[in-house]
Amino acid sequence: MDKSENHVRLTSAEIAALWTAYMNACMSKCMLSFMIKHIVDEEIYPAVEQTLKVSKTQVEQLIEIFKEENFAIPIGFGDDDVDVNAPSLYTDTFCLTYINHMGRAGMIANSGFISMSARKDIRSFFTKALNDTSKIYNETTDIALNKGVFVRAPYISVPSEPDYIDSKGYLSGFHLFNKQRPVNAVEISHLYMNTQTNLIGTKLCLSFAQTSPTKEVQQFMLRGNEISKKHMKVFTSALLDNNIQSPISSDVCVTDSIVPPFSDKLMMFHMGLLSAAGTGNYATAAAASQRTDLVVDYERLSIEIGQYAKEGADIMIKNQWLEQPPGTVDKEKLATKKRVK
Repeated sequence: MDKSENHVRLTSAEIAALWTAYMNACMSKCMLSFMIKHIVDEEIYPAVEQTLKVSKTQVEQLIEIFKEENFAIPIGFGDDDVDVNAPSLYTDTFCLTYINHMGRAGMIANSGFISMSARKDIRSFFTKALNDTSKIYNETTDIALNKGVFVRAPYISVPSEPDYIDSKGYLSGFHLFNKQRPVNAVEISHLYMNTQTNLIGTKLCLSFAQTSPTKEVQQFMLRGNEISKKHMKVFTSALLDNNIQSPISSDVCVTDSIVPPFSDKLMMFHMGLLSAAGTGNYATAAAASQRTDLVVDYERLSIEIGQYAKEGADIMIKNQWLEQPPGTVDKEKLATKKRVK
């Protein structure tokens, strides 16, 4: 990288993107290093192996960027945060579903990082990351389809002709005397997707609760499990009210091991990441939904996620697990602390 006087400094957006990508890649590296130790399925193993390789490569490349920019390398997560020799905690099918889900989240995150970045080298890094996560998502989807474990969105009839909305009542989900209009395809897709992401959340919460040695963390994870189940009930009820069954995987997912493979710090960070992703998903769903009752549901459930995330952050701060993102210098504080001659 050119370090001449014409060298372009990183913007705040690029710093944020690089820092976030490093934290996420470190966490993924730990999760996948444990998972791959227990994969038996010969079709799933290569997908986990490739995803782990991508995470390791991203961590290495980000460290190089940090060094070249004199950017303090984040603490992140390392060997102290994972015990790869702990007993198996997840089934092979769940590991495949987890990677598929994280690949989807990675595509969203990396596309956002590209749009936030100006420097060509940073855009190139995140473009490569986007391509890698897209490949992971496609490959794991193909494997899941071949195995018959991919959970498809509900089927509806394709439209026979285009049409316009002819009444303001179309936007209202509240009717005292009339039946609500059926949910449309856009609304169904978000109800389905948010059901699936909460299903992943319930399994992770349970696995973290049963292996954490800390009572406070156990209780936090169990509360997360209850919240996810409650949200799933809201979304599936909206579908069932329209005679649409929301498909849910029947895989057991979590073993009965109580030996902790991950540190409390990593597990709490992971739940914070899922909470942030959930809030973003709900905001997108609310903006796309045209029935006001669904919008209200997404808004009130988002508040609940926000409160849960705040509780998690408080626990992490108390235990000094929450790493501080890069920020600006408080100039007023600096001025009051400087020595006056």
